[in-house]
Amino acid sequence: MTEQDKQFMQRAIELSRKGMESNEGGPFGAIVVKDGEIVGEGNNQVTSSNDPTAHAEVVAIRNACKNLNSFQLEGCIVYTSCEPCPMCLGAIYWARPDKIFYACSKKDAARIGFDDDFIYQEINVEIENRSIETRQIMSEEANKVFEAWAAKADKVEY
Repeated sequence: MTEQDKQFMQRAIELSRKGMESNEGGPFGAIVVKDGEIVGEGNNQVTSSNDPTAHAEVVAIRNACKNLNSFQLEGCIVYTSCEPCPMCLGAIYWARPDKIFYACSKKDAARIGFDDDFIYQEINVEIENRSIETRQIMSEEANKVFEAWAAKADKVEY
């Protein structure tokens, strides 16, 4: 960890406080850095935007991708005030940054009421036994679109 890493993490922590104090959402902040410059910022905006996906990391990723005009964050570092939840971790992996730094742990988050352990557990439960009913329907029709994608000559892969 360098002094620059500390400065970037401090910015993520500042965003977490700012968002919390302005009642935009929970106490979470994140930034995306490329080549030593902040290219995206975000704080949790779940309650103010009525969007359960508006976690700090997702907001920061969206902001960075818009600013970089790219759907990938290769060469970037994500600094987040808390260990990413399963959704944010998935979003981070899809964005493909080089590294993640986090401050508070998921245990710290659980201690103040943000416990995502049940989601980690649900991932390992067979679909038919999950707490939200999940059923597969119309796979034959949907697979036709998948087949068209596989054959599409001008697709942009990711």
